[in-house]
Amino acid sequence: MRMLINARNASVAINGDRIVAEGGRFDLVINCPRFDVRPGLINAHDHLHRNHYGRLGSGPYANAYCWAEDIQLSFSRRIARGRRLPRRQALLRGAWKNLFAGVTTVVHHDPWEPDFDDGFPLRVARVAASDSLGMTQSVEAPVCGPFCLHLAEGVDGVAASEVHSLARQGLLNQSLIAVHGVGIEGGGIEIFHRSGAALVWCPSSNHFLFGRTASKALLDGPSDLLLGSDSRLTGEGDLLDEIQAARACHIVSDERLEEMVGSTSARRLGLAEPSLEPGSRADLILLAKPMTRARSSDVALTVVAGIPRVALADVARQLGPLADRGTAIRIGRAMRWTYQQGEID
Repeated sequence: MRMLINARNASVAINGDRIVAEGGRFDLVINCPRFDVRPGLINAHDHLHRNHYGRLGSGPYANAYCWAEDIQLSFSRRIARGRRLPRRQALLRGAWKNLFAGVTTVVHHDPWEPDFDDGFPLRVARVAASDSLGMTQSVEAPVCGPFCLHLAEGVDGVAASEVHSLARQGLLNQSLIAVHGVGIEGGGIEIFHRSGAALVWCPSSNHFLFGRTASKALLDGPSDLLLGSDSRLTGEGDLLDEIQAARACHIVSDERLEEMVGSTSARRLGLAEPSLEPGSRADLILLAKPMTRARSSDVALTVVAGIPRVALADVARQLGPLADRGTAIRIGRAMRWTYQQGEID
C-alpha cells in the first residue's frame, strides 16, 4: 500500500514497509496539519505480558529480590487472577500500551514469544536477555551482540555488589545493556563507566520500589543512556510518562532524552537508525506536542512497518477501507482506533 502523510512539519510517503520519495499516486492520503510527524520511539525495557496486573508492592524495598518475595505473598490473589489472562491477550495489553504512546519498537526483557512472529502489531527487538544475577543460576551472555540484564536493582549492599560481581565474571563490557543500576555507587560508578556498558533508566519504577533512582553521578557520566518504561507492575505508565518522570529529575537534557528513545537506543540495540529519510523503515508517529512534553493523549497516529496501528478518530476516518477493519480501544483517558491484523490487503 502506498500512503502519503501530510503533517504540520513535513510530508512523508510510504510504500509497503519503507519510506520513499514523494511522487506518483497513493492509495491513501492523510492530512494532519495540527500534528508533527517524527520517527517512532524505542522503549528499551518492558515486560509486555505483565502490564495488566497493575502496580504491585508496598515499598520501599532494599532490593528487587525482596520485592519479588513480598508480592508473591501479599498479592498472591491478584497475581493468580492476572495469570488467567490468555498469553496473547496479555502480550497485546503491553503492545497497545506502547503503541498508544508512540512506541514502534520495544525490548521485551523475557524469552522470545511465538506471538511476536504471528502478526504482532508492535516491533519487538530481538535482544538477548537474562533476569539478574540473583534470579539466574548462570548468566551467559551471547558471543556477540547486545545483552540486557537487570543490574544493581536496589539500594542495599546486595545491589551495590552486583556491578563488582559482574566485572569479575567478565560480563561488564561494551555489549552489556544494564537495566536500572540504582545501587551502583562509589567505586562501582567508575568501574561501570570504564566498562563501556550502557544503562537503561526506568525512573518511575525505581522510585516506586526503592524511593529513589540511579545517582546523578551515574546518569550524568559518559555511559550511553537508554530509557525504559518497565511494565506496569512497577512503572508509572507508558514511555511518554517515563520521559516526564525523567525530566522531573533534572539530570538529563531534553536533547539527550530524544536520543535515549531514538538514536542511542538504536545504536546500542543494533537497530536501524530512526529516520524519515527515503529507504528507512516506515515506523513513525504523529504528535500534537514536542516529544519531550507529550503524553499518550497527544499521539494522533502510530505506524509500524507501514501499517497504521493506532489513530485518533479524525485520522482514522482518512484510512479508507482500513478504517472499518479496526477496533476502538481505551487505555487510560485515551480512546483510539486500533488495527491488529498482521498485514494490509
